[in-house]
Amino acid sequence: MKKILTLNELMPGDEAVISGVDDDTNSQDRLRDMGLSDGTPLRVIKYAPLGDPIEIKIRGFHLSIRNSVAKQIRVRRRNGKGKKN
Repeated sequence: MKKILTLNELMPGDEAVISGVDDDTNSQDRLRDMGLSDGTPLRVIKYAPLGDPIEIKIRGFHLSIRNSVAKQIRVRRRNGKGKKN
């Protein structure tokens, strides 16, 4: 079984599958509307130069998410190829 991480712990190039969004997240419905739902695969593209936001590729499109929101998205890593800038 793979360890559950938060999205902000992944590095560029890492692939993961969403395993949940924290219940106390105010924007939980909005995130689900943007395609961040349980079981959805994603890939981390890059971090902004100062580390916030994080750009991911999910459902065929690129999405930028603030680190404060990424900390509330639980994922299971599919690979560990990435390298943090």
